[in-house]
Amino acid sequence: MVLSTRHLLGIKYIQASDIQLILETADNFKEVLNRPIKKVPSLRDITIANLFFENSTRTRLSFELAEKRLSADVVNFSASSSSVKKGETLLDTVNNILAMKVDMIVMRHPLPGAPVFLQKHIDAQIINAGDGTHEHPTQALLDCYSLKEKFGELKGLNVAIVGDISHSRVALSNIFALNKMGANVKVCGPPTLIPKGIEQLGIEVSFNLRETLKWADAVNMLRIQLERQDKKYFPSLREYSNMFGLNERLLASLNKELVIMHPGPINRGVEISSEVADSDQAIILDQVENGVAVRMAILYLLARRNDE
Repeated sequence: MVLSTRHLLGIKYIQASDIQLILETADNFKEVLNRPIKKVPSLRDITIANLFFENSTRTRLSFELAEKRLSADVVNFSASSSSVKKGETLLDTVNNILAMKVDMIVMRHPLPGAPVFLQKHIDAQIINAGDGTHEHPTQALLDCYSLKEKFGELKGLNVAIVGDISHSRVALSNIFALNKMGANVKVCGPPTLIPKGIEQLGIEVSFNLRETLKWADAVNMLRIQLERQDKKYFPSLREYSNMFGLNERLLASLNKELVIMHPGPINRGVEISSEVADSDQAIILDQVENGVAVRMAILYLLARRNDE
């Protein structure tokens, strides 16, 4: 099987069969990562440029490690130390990099739709590593992989996404991915942080955290994206934490085994307490580990798709 697309621009643009293929391929690469020698020659003749126009730690390092584990040649680009600071356009920046014979681009950009715009103008394959408040497809895929690893399958699973839904690209990509794989999704947060009409995506909306957690098999706790907010959406972080934060007392009162996820970075004491983040019910570090295997699978499958 091959992917239905040359690029990974967003979960919205791929099929359920693509997701299934990526998850199955990630199983093989996770086995590779557990070997004494963790490197394979799959992308030995491929050059990949990591273009990050926004700050990133986990995603950038995860991609770089995945690329090196596949034996690709890697070029890292940071906008903060580039000609972008001098006014160079996105297209000029990318074309200059492509002139150096780059085959694939992994890009994070603050503007929604930037990867879609780019793929219309260049020949290289593009992987969206996050575009503004739009999508973060590889995070959703590693979240799905982590849930599948924990529960065996995604179909029929009740998954809650709690927090700043309006400004979260992780939320939107997870909604698309979980829906396509047959899971049930419910979002929860303050009314000011949940977009109007989001129910049209085939999900439920709740403003009550306790009721949401009682319904859920797994919960993905999102941080408040203060850097993307242009006004106050709630009175204070303390009040937000009291209403929508997951702490040890609330978790114990549910009297159930709830799988807890977080895409990072964690704001401990706001959306989640340290005790919960570090508990046996949290699979947050599993998500980080799985991210490398899933991104290896995506890079490998896209490179193979390009050879077809």
